[in-house]
Amino acid sequence: MSGTEVEAEVLRRHRGSLGHLILNRPRAINALNQNMVDTLSTTLDAWAHNDDIRTVLLSGSGDRGLCAGGDIVAIYRSVVDGRDDAQRFWASEYALDAAIARYPKPYVALMDGLVLGGGIGLSAHGGVRIVTERTRVGMPEVSIGFFPDVASTYLLARAPGELGTHLALTGGTASGADAIALELADHFVPSERLPALIDALETRAVDDVLGEFAEQPPASEIVTQRDWIDVAYAGDDAVAIVERLAASSEPDAREAAATILRKSPTSVAVTLAALRRSRELPSLEAALDRDYRIASRFTRGTEVVEGIRAQVIDKDRDPHWSPATLSEVTPEAVAQYFI
Repeated sequence: MSGTEVEAEVLRRHRGSLGHLILNRPRAINALNQNMVDTLSTTLDAWAHNDDIRTVLLSGSGDRGLCAGGDIVAIYRSVVDGRDDAQRFWASEYALDAAIARYPKPYVALMDGLVLGGGIGLSAHGGVRIVTERTRVGMPEVSIGFFPDVASTYLLARAPGELGTHLALTGGTASGADAIALELADHFVPSERLPALIDALETRAVDDVLGEFAEQPPASEIVTQRDWIDVAYAGDDAVAIVERLAASSEPDAREAAATILRKSPTSVAVTLAALRRSRELPSLEAALDRDYRIASRFTRGTEVVEGIRAQVIDKDRDPHWSPATLSEVTPEAVAQYFI
């Protein structure tokens, strides 16, 4: 791939005092590949030392979302072919996420539309996180035999109550208002005002611009469900959690139980363990280091290949998980993912 083609996947614009990065794979909802991660990393490093740039902004091209996560087809091919491309991608992606978290200038992420998987890493670790009425955030990895990486369990473990556990184990999505309630985002701006907000950031400070454009977010639906979520998702036993959900008088709880049972049992058990262990981690960097070990371990198993095959390769939506049930996933097997 030529340098011109690589650059086209991430547009870089410097206007006024604003450095604007635009993920530019709209047909793939701006899914991340290695070249995009490398371009983002080198550009952010250069802009950190450019005195003419006061603010950095990240957005996605097209009208479907900021980023649908990593390019899982590329990950599938890497694992099936026995190459280390996936590990190299995760290493550079996680390093980028850490750089975003400690970026020395205001880093603004427009979390408009879909923000999934790796898109959470590019946005929720930033200093200024803006959502809209179109925002849908989520970590759907349990659906493809993987786990919520990019230190998302580190963030979700710190959400109020067990709201983060609910989102991670079901692989569901949440609204912009929910994202603020989950502490994955900070500000709500109507999508129709984003072009004007971008123009304003070219000449004005971030706090000043937010004071003009940010509005009170709508009510969060997930917060209204916290009573049953906190009860059902307590503890570190995935089987017990599903049993409580299934026995609940709340229809949404019973639906959550059925949803979890369709996911990879190994992924659900590892994700729950990652959430609980995240509460004890000392830093985001520690979480990213741990996630690299877990991600690499998944490439040595069957689940991620089978999950991606069923979802996007053969598209039969009929994954054959191994083990097939949560009760068959042993604590010893889960522990192997954290070594």
